[in-house]
Amino acid sequence: MSKLSKLSASNPRVWVIVGVGLAGILILAEVQRRRIKAKSSVKKDFGAFVERFELLPFPEPPPPGARLPLSGLTFAINDNIDVKGYVSGHGSKDWKRTHEAAEKTAIVVTTMLRNGATCVGKTVMDEFGFGILGKNNSYGTPTNPQKPSHVPGGSSSGSAVAVAAQLVDFAIGTDTIGCIRVPASFCGILGFRPSHGIVSMIGVSPNSQSLDAVGCLAFDPSVLHRVGHSLLQLNPLEPKRTGCMIIADDLFQLSKVPMQKTVHVVSKVTEKLSGYQPPKHVNFGQFIASNVPSLKKFHQESTSEQNGISNLKALSSVMLLLQRHEFKTNHEEWIKCIKPKLGPDISDSVWAAINTTQENVRSLYKVRMEMPAAVQSLLKDDGILVIPTVADPPPKLNSKTSLPAQFYDRIYALLSIANMSGGCQVAIPFGKHDDCQFSVSFIASHGNDKFLLDTVLDMYASLQEEVNTISSSSPLPFTNGDIDAAELLKEKVIYNGGLSLYFDVANICMAQFSMFNEPSVLVELPLFCICVYDC
Repeated sequence: MSKLSKLSASNPRVWVIVGVGLAGILILAEVQRRRIKAKSSVKKDFGAFVERFELLPFPEPPPPGARLPLSGLTFAINDNIDVKGYVSGHGSKDWKRTHEAAEKTAIVVTTMLRNGATCVGKTVMDEFGFGILGKNNSYGTPTNPQKPSHVPGGSSSGSAVAVAAQLVDFAIGTDTIGCIRVPASFCGILGFRPSHGIVSMIGVSPNSQSLDAVGCLAFDPSVLHRVGHSLLQLNPLEPKRTGCMIIADDLFQLSKVPMQKTVHVVSKVTEKLSGYQPPKHVNFGQFIASNVPSLKKFHQESTSEQNGISNLKALSSVMLLLQRHEFKTNHEEWIKCIKPKLGPDISDSVWAAINTTQENVRSLYKVRMEMPAAVQSLLKDDGILVIPTVADPPPKLNSKTSLPAQFYDRIYALLSIANMSGGCQVAIPFGKHDDCQFSVSFIASHGNDKFLLDTVLDMYASLQEEVNTISSSSPLPFTNGDIDAAELLKEKVIYNGGLSLYFDVANICMAQFSMFNEPSVLVELPLFCICVYDC
């Protein structure tokens, strides 16, 4: 009798095989359904704009005058930036309803018009610039063009989406605690946060004056370079200079992306390009612990935290406390009077700020004063700190579960460096990992914005070439630190609606399902099963 004849209906193995096959079909059908739903749910203009209008640029100078540097380019602006005759809504319909139209246009907008660009509208942002996910209760969440089922990042979400969808050439946004850099990373574009205080905030609604900065987002590095020069009113004839890349090894251990896709790329490019010194390495957490003495007051010892992350958590806690204190000073009266309708995450943050009684304000400002000097001593005028922009991929858009505290710990630890030092930072797209966009950031000390922009433009093409080479090669092992690889894989957050695979020490394929918004179920599958992963 052949082996095939033994596979009768009474044989339990037959039903196992049939069951696994049906499960695979159901999974494929559900994945396809969600992809179709995601495509059909894309809004007009990706939901990026609050309102559309057109502000024409200043006239071109007559020949033989040079063409304006931004001539022919279009741009959008955040909803907290003033345009004469329009109400700046700060991302909130309640704010817009209770405020008058602006009497003057913000200086930053006039600067762009003066340099030849055309403004085409205002974009959606997290209410009051408080979020980093890009969600908005008043206008809806803009659609991430790179990954519609995931958040676009915020608070300059609409500006990032408009650029990523190539609806505009660039956008002007604000960055308080990562509001340009996070959406730039999640949407796969360039994001520039200038040195604190370099770009005028006149005509821009404040969130936290010690942290606020006006910056820009762009798809093309040459556009970012030109816009950055116009924002900062730099002399384009000033000679370029090359410097040294300083890689923060401990910070890359926070990232879910293998170092071969990040640190290796930067190292290879600096080897190829002339004029660059070999990269140096630093444990940044330990560095700030030694050079920012006031930070000790905010330090919480934890044996579970490795590689100086506790020092960066202390720094990010100071950043968030400082933001709360200054936001309360700016907006407490209006918030308590109007009680605006806000999304749940933003509402929690806003009311936490309003209800905060800060007793150690001087200590907060002392850390803010010490950080620029510490970073300057490390980078000087020719050093660039290389870090991950964010540690995690963009979360699922409609997840019913709250993000773990560790997600925010990691992201704020990375974002707090430029915020608290007042330095400048550019988020640079480095392709995809697990089908999600990610980026690496270059940071320079305060006032070295031209040096940073020139370096990014100089290295960008080579970086992308190396990124493409790595992406087309075979999968890379995860070697970001001394955390056990299996534990790190299991730690990865399973967002709602996904199927994640990992292998345990016994080499048994495990699949975790979180389908139809139901609690996750862990099942064991035979190794011959083919499973689908939808990031």
